[in-house]
Amino acid sequence: MKKLMLLLFVGLMTINLTAQEKKAAITFESDVVDYGEVDYGADGVREFKFKNTGNDVLIIARVYSTCGCTIPKKPEDPIQPGESGIIEVKYDTKRPGPIRKTITVYSNASEVPYTLKIKGNVKPQAGK
Repeated sequence: MKKLMLLLFVGLMTINLTAQEKKAAITFESDVVDYGEVDYGADGVREFKFKNTGNDVLIIARVYSTCGCTIPKKPEDPIQPGESGIIEVKYDTKRPGPIRKTITVYSNASEVPYTLKIKGNVKPQAGK
């Protein structure tokens, strides 16, 4: 009987510890920013808004782009559970033509990086 009670107690403790595991989670409002039609030389700054939907602190470790024409900026401070943050992206709008770029986000929310995309079109320079 004592062995049965001990096994039951250990089993319940294991379930309880598993249920209380702390983990950050990142949820973006959208994983695509559409610039639409942008004038040559216009403001190329856009934002990806997100929220920490987990129960542990979210740390954005690294954010990078597939091209030097797109510069992402990560939040420097940790994001507490339930709080929101922004990843800012600046695209060089002095490059006419289609915009199709990927931004990769590394965080403690997942071992697999999160992929964001920007799209749109930069109009040719006026007079050319």
